[in-house]
Amino acid sequence: MRDKFLKNSVLSCVLIFTLLLAVHCAEALFIRTDESVLGENFINKVLGIAALWLAVRLLGWRWADIGFASENALRSAGIGLAMGTVAFSAAYLAEMFILVRQGQAVRLEFFVSGFSLTGDAVARTGIGYILMCVMFNVINVVMEEGTFRGLFASLVASDHRLKTAMLFQALLFGLWHIVTPLRGLMDGSMGAAAFAVFSAGYVILAGFMGIKWALLFQMTGSLYAGMADHFFNNCIATNLLHVVTDSGVDEMQVLRVMLAQLLSFAAVYAVYFRKSKAGCIQS
Repeated sequence: MRDKFLKNSVLSCVLIFTLLLAVHCAEALFIRTDESVLGENFINKVLGIAALWLAVRLLGWRWADIGFASENALRSAGIGLAMGTVAFSAAYLAEMFILVRQGQAVRLEFFVSGFSLTGDAVARTGIGYILMCVMFNVINVVMEEGTFRGLFASLVASDHRLKTAMLFQALLFGLWHIVTPLRGLMDGSMGAAAFAVFSAGYVILAGFMGIKWALLFQMTGSLYAGMADHFFNNCIATNLLHVVTDSGVDEMQVLRVMLAQLLSFAAVYAVYFRKSKAGCIQS
């Protein structure tokens, strides 16, 4: 089994991805766990972690082999959190500045809500919802970073160039996020043209994020920097800290996320390029 995985690394990844994507679609489009009291689609993430565990065992790898290394874990996580804080601070300020220039009264509010392309997010308050939000986001980053940056990138890198592995996992990560606009199309909140635009945008933006977190993996030797930045993006900047005006909530959230991710991607790529030129890391 191990030899089959390694000899057909791309096919192995595609098969695992297809299985996980099918469950992801079923949950997001039909089961809709996020519309329950739990407020989150988590079944596909738990299944993803189980599939990740099984793949690691079949390959005979250690968790450290796919990025869950204990050495410098806290330092790497601190780098990711610091990067997320700086990038999103700039993005929040830019968003609020634009809204103020438009004559809006702007304030920040802290509550739990899910991400919505149409802005129709439901606000939830209470410590229980906050704790569930944090827990589900931890599960999410463990699954997505472990699967895409850890398993998929490591598998493909075993018989392909590192750049190929990075781009491949980023493409799959982008396709993984098409489920969100697909749900909008099914619900009638967006038409076919909007679906096409948002889907392309999701693949590109999520792909850039996937490359950024893969570069962080290469520079730090672990997934924890990318996991921490990923957690900040999803939990703090998307689910918990919101820009509120008299006309709505998070009306420019997509712009906020795009700006923060592009800023942090530029910073990570600049450092990676400099280190690879100096021979400090494999490029």
